Amino acid sequence: MDWQLIFMVIGFSFASYSIIANDAIQTLGTFLASNHNRPWWVLWLFAATILTLVLMYGWHTHGGDPSYNRLDRIPIPPDGIEWYFIVPPIVILILTRYGVPVSTTFLTLSVFVASNNPEVIQKMVLKSILGYGVAFACAFVLARFVLLAVERYFLKTHSDDEDKHPIWVILQWISTGFLWSQWLMQDLANIFAFTPRKLDLTTMIAATGWICALLAIIFYIRGGSIQRIVTSKRNSNDIRSATIIDFQYGVILYIFKNLNNIPMSTTWVFLGLLAGREIALCLGIDRKIKKKTYANVGRDTIKLILGLAVSIALAFGLPAIEKLIDAPAEEPATEQMLQSGEF
Repeated sequence: MDWQLIFMVIGFSFASYSIIANDAIQTLGTFLASNHNRPWWVLWLFAATILTLVLMYGWHTHGGDPSYNRLDRIPIPPDGIEWYFIVPPIVILILTRYGVPVSTTFLTLSVFVASNNPEVIQKMVLKSILGYGVAFACAFVLARFVLLAVERYFLKTHSDDEDKHPIWVILQWISTGFLWSQWLMQDLANIFAFTPRKLDLTTMIAATGWICALLAIIFYIRGGSIQRIVTSKRNSNDIRSATIIDFQYGVILYIFKNLNNIPMSTTWVFLGLLAGREIALCLGIDRKIKKKTYANVGRDTIKLILGLAVSIALAFGLPAIEKLIDAPAEEPATEQMLQSGEF
């Protein structure tokens, strides 16, 4: 029995669902929230079409690599995919069930690089921290000094999407499509880390169909528990505010995508953006809820830090456990001495 192939298929399957379920809400959460009155399959068809185009374009233009070269510094380990590589996606599934936003990049990829290329983990962390800071600063400045009057107007005129000008529907779908494509180019590496770095057409079609099917489940359940991260934020279900959030997020991901091919945590960028926006709106519109706002932002930040700690623990702990399991039992001292000729 080819255990390497079995672990590869199981790892890819679990990673596909867990990463889509936890991370996709960053990009599609506002889309789902602001289009709650539309059939789920219409929204899914839109997202699945973009996903298919991005996957096939990346596969075609990067010589069979759908990860857009994000895995250039993260090769398949020399010993292949082991059982413990499957643990991080399972952990992500459990955390997603309880609505915990974690960095799937750290959880999934850290295990691949811990033993072979550990300096990549440091670069991933530094790039993600930078992404959080940039997103926080941009969102805070825009919401506090540029768009405050606009956001205040949105809050006063918030109602069903049918009352909004049709241009907002068009703009929001455009911004979501742009953001979704940029997120896919960043986070597809987390899923395809379990596969060979070059895929043939048949495998690529099968993988794309599997991911689209899993995406349908996410849309059918309207995001699940993790969706609360989005809906708990001020006015995020207003299609106009959602459009602005998506566009900001997409531009930041585009910038970091072109910075280098080191994978980064899009979760950190997303929560940095929401944190900057929440604090800016609190200070500019309603200071009475300042304590509540800081507590909300603080909880999300603590979850990020805990997720990073779990990622690093799994990255270095799981290989150590594997070595202990595979290590041959020590021979009794007397037997060792007999073999060495000491007796």
